Amino acid sequence: MNITRAAIEKNRVTAVALVVIIFGGVSAYLRMSRAEDPGFIIRTARVTTIFPGASPERVEQLVTDKLEKVVQEMPELDFVDSESKIGVSVVNVNIKESYTDMRPIWDDLRRKIEDAQSELPEDVIGPVVNDEFGDVFGTIITITGEDFTYAELKDVADEVRDELLLIEEVAKVEIYGAQDERIFVEYNNARLSELGLSPFQLMQILNSRNIIIPGGEVYTAVEQIALEPSGNFETIEDLRRSVISLPGRQEVVYLEDIAEISRGYIDPSQSKVTASGVPALALAVSLREGGNIIVLGQRVQTLMARLQALYPIGIEFDLVAFQPGEVEKKVRDFVGNLLQAMLVVGVVMVLFLGLRTGLVVASLIPTAIIMALLVMSFFGIGLDQISLAALIIALGMLVDNAIVMAESIMVQISEGKRPIEAAVDSANELRVPLLVSSLTTAAAFLPIFLAESTVGEYTAPLFKVVTITLLCSWILALTLTPLLSVHFLKVKANPSKESFNSRFYTRYRGLLTFILKHRTLTLASIVAIFVVAMLGFGRLPNIFFPPSDRPFFRAELELPLGTRIERTEDVVDEVERYLNEALVVTPDRPEGVTSWASFIGQSAPRFVLPYTPVAPSPNYAFLLVNTTAHEPIDEYIAMLEDFALQQFPDVVATIRRIELGPPVDYPIEVRVLGRNTDVLFAIIDQVKQKLRSIPGAKTIDDNWGRRTKKLLVKVSQPRARRAGVTNQDIAISLQTGLSGFQMTDFRENDELIPITLRSVAADRDDIGKLESLNVYAQATGRSVPLKQVADIEVAWEPSKILRRDRLRTVTVRAQLVPGYTA
Repeated sequence: MNITRAAIEKNRVTAVALVVIIFGGVSAYLRMSRAEDPGFIIRTARVTTIFPGASPERVEQLVTDKLEKVVQEMPELDFVDSESKIGVSVVNVNIKESYTDMRPIWDDLRRKIEDAQSELPEDVIGPVVNDEFGDVFGTIITITGEDFTYAELKDVADEVRDELLLIEEVAKVEIYGAQDERIFVEYNNARLSELGLSPFQLMQILNSRNIIIPGGEVYTAVEQIALEPSGNFETIEDLRRSVISLPGRQEVVYLEDIAEISRGYIDPSQSKVTASGVPALALAVSLREGGNIIVLGQRVQTLMARLQALYPIGIEFDLVAFQPGEVEKKVRDFVGNLLQAMLVVGVVMVLFLGLRTGLVVASLIPTAIIMALLVMSFFGIGLDQISLAALIIALGMLVDNAIVMAESIMVQISEGKRPIEAAVDSANELRVPLLVSSLTTAAAFLPIFLAESTVGEYTAPLFKVVTITLLCSWILALTLTPLLSVHFLKVKANPSKESFNSRFYTRYRGLLTFILKHRTLTLASIVAIFVVAMLGFGRLPNIFFPPSDRPFFRAELELPLGTRIERTEDVVDEVERYLNEALVVTPDRPEGVTSWASFIGQSAPRFVLPYTPVAPSPNYAFLLVNTTAHEPIDEYIAMLEDFALQQFPDVVATIRRIELGPPVDYPIEVRVLGRNTDVLFAIIDQVKQKLRSIPGAKTIDDNWGRRTKKLLVKVSQPRARRAGVTNQDIAISLQTGLSGFQMTDFRENDELIPITLRSVAADRDDIGKLESLNVYAQATGRSVPLKQVADIEVAWEPSKILRRDRLRTVTVRAQLVPGYTA
């Protein structure tokens, strides 16, 4: 059966089918998932293990290496890389890109990690497998409160998180920057030594006092009554009034008589968040799979407006990252492009083909797009910047089929054929050529779809959507265009009159005749043009994914490893002060920075798909900076880089726009692998020197950083034995005196607040008092100065050890001077 004849003769059926397609397409458009990126599978899981106090080499040998061995048994593994630093092992498991179903692979990884736990040292914490490493938190809300404590802000954040989780489009909400509460029991070394009491004994006394243990039951003739002994610390005052028996003495004292008890936050902080320079907490919101991010954004904004009125004055909410707004803008721009395309095509067709023909051809554009949206919904393709780009690309091509078909029908009608026969004959003649033309155009995008890589997965909708749209255009060109042409085109039949004798056609005929007579010259000219085009192509800048045109950028500040978080915080404060003074929007400066969020000691959540968070570290900070427009961002970046270089020469400041496409940490990376660290760094120095000689490279460094110093406490066994202390006594005394030792928990409602025993600040912060630090025999409470049983030496070690496939790996990294591409 001829589809064109059927569409014309059964026009009522065709009209009904068209109405169904339009309603189905519009309905699909309204229900389609919307996101900024098409998404690709993050085939990386992160395994984190805490090994308190261990050096990078011991972490590498006792934790990282053992975990890497079991990971390498996985047949799906692409490569494994790791980072071993003081007290922390981070192993990244990267799976081959040919795998798409990750859940069974991650389950297998968990089983292998659990099996490996028995081989790890007893005092490690973890390992913890994070297989949700690829979750994108496109909405980040900061909460600030003047004169509000972190604990009060945390209560607000918990309540807001509960509200956000009620939104159907929300998959997950995480809180950043929260400060864990602690109750500190701070003792004076001299005072404790005078009383003959060791920190370990003090901990045992408080643990036995702070209990929740049932006391059994009493049975009567008709009842069973439970007994509950008192002892749990109900208030801080209970802790202060804890009775401490002094060993060897017939007397007792209260805890507050021998120690200072205070409530505060973990010290030093693990991480902090600021919002435009003000201490804050951040809520990161992720979209559920297949959700509509625009709907999510609308509901989040409605919730924020309600919460702003609900909470007291001083509590402020701010959106520092808001992907829904960007997606809504892209969809709005696409609709605008669609309307513009219809208008332009209609005007051009009306001018050159007449009013009726122009309207017939222009009608194909919205119909083909709506039909394509319907088909896209069947294949699970949502609206994102790649699929929208494909639809915009297709706008310029989908009218070709209609133009050719309408023009052919007009010519055949003008030759004297009846309109229906002209439409059917034109369709029969052009059906295959138009199909081949559409498929050929779609095939131009096929290599992107066939690329077996993350890039191919990211850009695959480009080929799919262009192909779907062009095939929809082809189907409509064989049905809708002939139907409309038969009913609306008015062409006078005049087969004898030819219009090919005009001046234009005469010159065109002459050119064709010349080309056909001089075939060799013509072919040589074509080859020459091709060669020149290829030579000129090499002069074009090559970049696969351009930077994002969103009005924000990121700044990563990396201080030398071993830097305290307080120093990192000071650097961020100076950068924020500079932003306030030089770049923030003011009445006199209408263009500039509008807001920013700083993540200190940790990276930001994955707020866009191309961004890869790094492992937490006190020497690291991340700033997400919002601006009024994207055009002057390069200028702002240059100003910030100059400021950071002049003020903080020891800081590696990586400031750049947000990229599109799969994540790339640095555009230039040179990786050197081996087992001998000294040989590796000798090669690395040569690579750095060579890279510095190449124009366009800047901020050249390596990912190991400088060596850091540590203090070795070398215990003299004869002296320690004579003093009656063991190695364990020395380690516990050092940890308790300097870092603090968790004794027990304070229970407040549903919260557990650790009680930490440590020496007073005057003893902790004065490195000169280290040798005089009291070492306690934990069982007896007798103490001796550390210098009496050990010697202290300074040693240098790598700040961290990075490996790839179990080989030590050093990567030289470089950023690019503006105007250069990789």
